[in-house]
Amino acid sequence: MLITNIGVLVGSDGGDTLFLRGKEMSTIGLIENAWLRTEKDRFSAFGSMDSCPEAEPGELCIDAKGGYIFPAFCDSHTHIVYAGSREREFIDKINGLSYEEIAKRGGGILNSADLLHETPEKELYRQAMTRVHEIMAMGTGCVEIKSGYGLTTADEMKMLRVIKRIAESTPLKVKATFLGAHAVGRAYSGRQGEYVDLVCKEMIPAVAAEGLADFVDVFCDTGFFTIEETDRILEAGARYGLRPKIHANELAVSGGVQVGVAHKALSVDHLERIGEEEIEILAAGQTVATMLPGASFFLGMPYGPARKAIDSGAIVALASDYNPGSSPSGNMRMVMSLGCIKMKMTPAEAINATTINGAYAMNESRDYGSIAPGKIASFYLTKPMSSLDFFPYAYATPLISRVWLKGREVEA
Repeated sequence: MLITNIGVLVGSDGGDTLFLRGKEMSTIGLIENAWLRTEKDRFSAFGSMDSCPEAEPGELCIDAKGGYIFPAFCDSHTHIVYAGSREREFIDKINGLSYEEIAKRGGGILNSADLLHETPEKELYRQAMTRVHEIMAMGTGCVEIKSGYGLTTADEMKMLRVIKRIAESTPLKVKATFLGAHAVGRAYSGRQGEYVDLVCKEMIPAVAAEGLADFVDVFCDTGFFTIEETDRILEAGARYGLRPKIHANELAVSGGVQVGVAHKALSVDHLERIGEEEIEILAAGQTVATMLPGASFFLGMPYGPARKAIDSGAIVALASDYNPGSSPSGNMRMVMSLGCIKMKMTPAEAINATTINGAYAMNESRDYGSIAPGKIASFYLTKPMSSLDFFPYAYATPLISRVWLKGREVEA
């Protein structure tokens, strides 16, 4: 395929960049009046129109008519396999109940676990695929999906089988995360230690035996799992080759960043409440600080300190946290705009946070997150725009016109 007359080709590089940190995040490869060629499922070449090659026999030719081309979004934190919805809790929030209060009443994650238990695997897949098609149409090409609404061995395995089926049946690149430690299952109420035993001794070995997960996650926060419990679960996951990607510091300064970095976590996610110590730790290492502005927007929580983290030299990614209770949207363009509007990121920083750094947070930046020869051809075309800055500025204007994943066009 040869695409010509591209207004601006965004996110082009040589293919050797795995992540961007600190000041590097303000740089982004831009080629005005460009062309782009793909071969099968990979990018093969690009350049400015004054060096545009002739179309080869049988090659599909597309005129971008001045639209911009971006690498597909890389959404490194989602929970899109779930049953039903939780709009009743939406009303509870409007009436003043906090996330913690809803959880203490047996709502939140436990409500989703009850619904998932009653939902057959085939129906769970059908519901999840509705969301999958939604995020593909909005330009997401690489996504992490967590379990965590099962909270029993059988139901966690059911979720992970659905995630595997999504990976096999769509052009999305899917990474699976085992999150049995999302909450304590109802059957173990008041016996949290026994539930941690179940996660470590039964769930993790079962997941590993079927090769259903790439990563292990723990909700390390006030009212959920302690530092000591998190440490134990991450050690158990490591014995089976599962690298950590953990929830940390959403509700309090919990020590989650420290335990995650100590276990060489690929990313620590949420980070709505972190201090100078946590920022310094993240700036000194290669653990990604993944922030989830959609959850802050929906729950009315503080936004992660992206500006301070970037200025300190950290690797910052933005993800959707698509889930039924605290962020019921997988719109990564809105996430990017919130990064600019609420977290004071520049458009270039927000684009890098939702592409190359998101890909790195899934260990996929060798193939995703930028436009480079040899990388997977997952990208989208916009309508013509006045500038790059217009894209996050006009956050609700429907600008994405066409989407390709692994070299195949999908419905936008």
